[in-house]
Amino acid sequence: MASRVERKQNRKKRKWIKPTLIILGLMVLAVGVYGAYLYKQVDDTVTTMYEPLDDDQEKEEEVKKRLEAEETINVLLLGVDERNNDSGRSDTMIFASLNPQTNEMMMLSIPRDTRVEIPGRGMDKINHAYAFGGSDLSVKTVENFLDTTVHFYARVNMEGLKDGVDALGGVTVNNDFAFTQDNHQFDQGELHLNGERALAYARMRKKDPEGDLGRNDRQQEVINSMVKQAMSFESFTKIDDLLNAVGDNVKTNMQMNEMRQTFTKYRGTRDETVHEDISGRGEMIDDIWYYIVSEEERSRVRKAVQQHIDAN
Repeated sequence: MASRVERKQNRKKRKWIKPTLIILGLMVLAVGVYGAYLYKQVDDTVTTMYEPLDDDQEKEEEVKKRLEAEETINVLLLGVDERNNDSGRSDTMIFASLNPQTNEMMMLSIPRDTRVEIPGRGMDKINHAYAFGGSDLSVKTVENFLDTTVHFYARVNMEGLKDGVDALGGVTVNNDFAFTQDNHQFDQGELHLNGERALAYARMRKKDPEGDLGRNDRQQEVINSMVKQAMSFESFTKIDDLLNAVGDNVKTNMQMNEMRQTFTKYRGTRDETVHEDISGRGEMIDDIWYYIVSEEERSRVRKAVQQHIDAN
């Protein structure tokens, strides 16, 4: 039989354990409630963002199979500048290919003035595809140009880019040379940018010796920095602001379950980004300036994309 002293010590232990269990229980309950709240918020945001393409049903089985088997998926990012309520052209087109087998993401910026075959419209600048047929025709044009399948697309209002950057607490970039844009001064070296400055940084092209190609590099850099920042623990505490920024400025054909699978199975691809450029030359045709990509260069780019997709 326990002594009086032992019984007293046990009662003290029980008195300490009981409130501790209550606190832990409340913490678990709070986490569960917040998790349910976040799920509802994310689900509502995804519903707002969802905008399917005409041929999504034709690709449905392939997409499902690729996600389940963790095979490479391709995404087209369309940046539409709506400063003057002119959403007729996609100023930014970035093809991203995510390979979870190699944990690499290929990013390929397509210059907006590239002269290509737009299905049903003939030869024209690739960014005109959006004016002729929205996201549907933009996707088909890129598929035709690269001879590959685009499984998902995301159309981003570039004016709203600053909302996303601000929600993340800013982004860090490495600037190759000093320049000014939209009354903002950008010094050479590492810079931490808020949303307004990040948008100006991503827009500059006229003062860049490489023109559109230089701007494409800065856009990719901002997007990469946003992805890394979004994956950090600090961003989890800003989830409401992030969801509001995304919901107001993004349209995509990706549904909730597809986003969940992509996040869990493909998140490792953010650690290694392979940048691929499209070489070409400027040429005036019928008084219109185009970026001309040779057949040899297009074949090279197509081969590079396919090798990345097939790599193990």
